[in-house]
Amino acid sequence: NVVGATNLLGLAKRLKVPILQASTSEVYGDPEVSPQNEDYRGHVNPIGPRACYDEGKRAAETLFFDYHRQHKLDTKVVRIFNTYGPHLDKYDGRVVSNFILQALKNEPITIYGDGSQTRSFCYVDDLVEGLIKMMASSHSGPINLGNPSEITIKELAETIIQLTGSTSNIIHQALPDDDPKRRNPDITLAKKTLNWEPTTDLTAGLIKTIDYFKTKS
Repeated sequence: NVVGATNLLGLAKRLKVPILQASTSEVYGDPEVSPQNEDYRGHVNPIGPRACYDEGKRAAETLFFDYHRQHKLDTKVVRIFNTYGPHLDKYDGRVVSNFILQALKNEPITIYGDGSQTRSFCYVDDLVEGLIKMMASSHSGPINLGNPSEITIKELAETIIQLTGSTSNIIHQALPDDDPKRRNPDITLAKKTLNWEPTTDLTAGLIKTIDYFKTKS
């Protein structure tokens, strides 16, 4: 996140081209406010087990804005919330791919904690449209891109079981340290600045994703 960002910012400066950072909602850490807007500075444990990712992305954002201020580089920073869809790697460890794989195999679906923690899932096509609009805009960001429809992890597991017709049951394991309790984007700025908001319903997006995973099973 840091060395790579530095190298690519130097390249963009030399070539005089715009550059976009795919930042993350994880810059907000385990938030004390919800939904999270771009003015919220986050609640991150800098020495926790998740810190290398959270703080790496935060440091990369700093570098992008330093280059923007010092070198007048055309930088874009987008804070991407949970995204899913076809072509997810089967074993990338994301909750959607994990749940679908377990459901298709009728294996127990593993939930960390009691499942009351929330996430907001954006279909990949919607996200790509937002990224394209961001690159075409004059806005440097940061801008949240995500779907503001919030759902608990337990509800997600139950929905995937239903859509796959699975006989899987749900099992619970300990919640990892510093795991965010809520994740919900405020996309007011994206609506106003980019004329963007997601249009794909979660059920419709999950059906497409499940159909893809069936071809890879």
